[in-house]
Amino acid sequence: MTPTLSDRILEECGVIEQLINWSKGIYTAPTIYRMGIVVIHQLPVNNDTLWLRILGRGRVQEDAITELKNLPDSYPQKKHILNLVYGLLTVLEIKRKQGQNLQTEDKELIMKLSTIFLERLEQATNEGREEGLHQEATLLVMRQLRRKLGEIPPEIETRITNLSTANLESLAEGLLDFKSLEDLLNWLNLQSI
Repeated sequence: MTPTLSDRILEECGVIEQLINWSKGIYTAPTIYRMGIVVIHQLPVNNDTLWLRILGRGRVQEDAITELKNLPDSYPQKKHILNLVYGLLTVLEIKRKQGQNLQTEDKELIMKLSTIFLERLEQATNEGREEGLHQEATLLVMRQLRRKLGEIPPEIETRITNLSTANLESLAEGLLDFKSLEDLLNWLNLQSI
């Protein structure tokens, strides 16, 4: 893999671009050499080449990093791409800490990737906090329900555990008016409508 490569060098290597089996930017040498060349700046701009384009240089790399930041969390490969990026960041950081001279581009890449990493870490921390709050709310509501109504059947407890935090808060208020397990079931059935 190489960020860029001139047509002259590609010609001297005797490589052939593989547009039929692969895509633009991918070349194979004669079979005796058993090698290929990926020219990153020539790759098509799409999500399939995103992680490779992050390894590019200059504008190609900047655009790829922006694309990565803008990918929705629901994009199926985003976690995989982020894991590859974190691996690259780790390798660069280790080289830097070992005193190896990094190119200016690599130092800039560390800075850019670090911002993505920190944003993801903050998002994960916030998700963890929300999950922790949801678990605490569930435990509190279950304790209140047991105290008010007695033992709660496991299938009803599962339905309560699956409620959103907002619905748990609503249940915490509503349970003050419950007189029986039937009141709780009626409340839960209204939530699923």
